[in-house]
Amino acid sequence: MSHPAPSSLHWCHHFVCTIHFITKVWCNSLVNVMMIITCLILVPQAKRMFDGELASLEAIVMTDTVKVPKPVKVIELDTGGAVFVMEHVDMRGLSRHSKQLGERLADLHLHNQRRRDRQNKEQQTVGKGPDVPVIDQFGFQVPTCCGYLPQENEWQSDWVTFYSQHRLQHQLNMVEKSYGDREARELWSQLQLKIPQLFTDIEVFPSLLHGDLWGGNVAECPDGPVIFDPASFYGHAEYELGIAGMFGGFSDSFYSGYHNKIPKAPGFEKRNQLYQLFHYLNHWNHFGGGYRGSSLRIMKDLVKY
Repeated sequence: MSHPAPSSLHWCHHFVCTIHFITKVWCNSLVNVMMIITCLILVPQAKRMFDGELASLEAIVMTDTVKVPKPVKVIELDTGGAVFVMEHVDMRGLSRHSKQLGERLADLHLHNQRRRDRQNKEQQTVGKGPDVPVIDQFGFQVPTCCGYLPQENEWQSDWVTFYSQHRLQHQLNMVEKSYGDREARELWSQLQLKIPQLFTDIEVFPSLLHGDLWGGNVAECPDGPVIFDPASFYGHAEYELGIAGMFGGFSDSFYSGYHNKIPKAPGFEKRNQLYQLFHYLNHWNHFGGGYRGSSLRIMKDLVKY
């Protein structure tokens, strides 16, 4: 995460220093040289951040849907901080592969559901059992960080409960601790009662998410689109499009490619606001009061719903 923010140094201005190295390593299984990137963060929280990113990349790689840099290893340094080694991908800004990114992102979001449907069909055949377990809850096996702040990923069977408690409440607790904002506190007491109404008559099945899909975390290489810097968890597929619409960088072809496979469900626009609220709160906690107004505006709008 390094989103547009009031400070030109973004979140690394708070306490992190990131250095990128390009290096070459020989791989016994390859004839050619494999390029890797080594990312170094010199803070105690670095290993937790990198462990979450590594698990996120591994999970996305396993779906064989959208390209990500292949993770190699997280190395904790004796002197403090950690190093994250991953595949180097020669990429440039997203342009001609925009529609394909929308399609492949939809495939990522549908992967767990398609696996469930396939296993249900196979179980009707005598002697045929499941190969890989279907994820039927919301959360993730390790903490992941959106920016430098860890996300609460403890498993929950209900999406509204997970999102309300582990995303919004968690962020608002940090706002309260840092700013003691009375208006935010009062609006949240009203909004949390309204949230279930936004999910009337829709089924939310857990989808593997990138988790921080803004325009700075997507690109393309010669053979197609690539996404990186994930903060993954299993959640509502619509959540992914919240931050995608906040800072630009996605064309109409991206959205058409996505919605051709996952059409908008009734109430999409209001839920999109609800999902943007998390990111505005997260930015408030990262960068300060510059994001207070946007956070409160969404809360006021949704309370009127």
